[in-house]
Amino acid sequence: MDQSIIDILNQPKSIKENLKFLNDKVEGKIVFSSSFSMEDQLITDAIFSQNLNNIEVFTLDTGRFFQETYSVWSKTLLKYKYPIKPYYPNTESIEKFVLEKGINPFYESIELRKQCCHIRKVEPLQRALKDATVWITGLRAEHSATRNNLNIIEWDEHYQLYKYNPILHWNTQEVEDYVKQNKVPYNLLYDQGFVSIGCAPCTRAIQKGEDFRAGRWWWEDASKKECGLHSS
Repeated sequence: MDQSIIDILNQPKSIKENLKFLNDKVEGKIVFSSSFSMEDQLITDAIFSQNLNNIEVFTLDTGRFFQETYSVWSKTLLKYKYPIKPYYPNTESIEKFVLEKGINPFYESIELRKQCCHIRKVEPLQRALKDATVWITGLRAEHSATRNNLNIIEWDEHYQLYKYNPILHWNTQEVEDYVKQNKVPYNLLYDQGFVSIGCAPCTRAIQKGEDFRAGRWWWEDASKKECGLHSS
């Protein structure tokens, strides 16, 4: 990617302006990964509401989503009338894993939890990112200490592409305000104390004062709470 494009994307313009610029100026495959989080719904709105057809929106359906997540997926399709490409776990891999380890082995050890995440998320992501030039994400620095050192746009050596984090420095209130003002469909679990929503067996609501990621893999040490999607 040309340095002049990187410099422009690093400027404090609106989310819609920067995504339109990316859509119009960058050659190659541009993809956006959505988990249907409030952050991702915001970015989806900025893409679909501007008819940015050069950006492919996809999701990694692990097969263990909350019903509320499938509901917001459906509402998003109805509102914008644009496709969201699903990627699923490899059938043989997940069948073998469940047969040998059981249906909920992730509670037993971090190793088994990471194996489950790899099969259900990481391997499908590798397929989704194949031949991509830019990967857009909904990561925010406020999410966790490990994300404080990220840049808005940076080279991802692991996946050999540019990772673009357009709302990296947004705070929670700014995200919520955008969603409300633009009438963006959002996961109703947010209204029940869920703030970081993943697979149903591995996610719970958090209490006031708890860390943003406290509801994810709550039985594990806080320093190990990543699934591998954003690990280089």
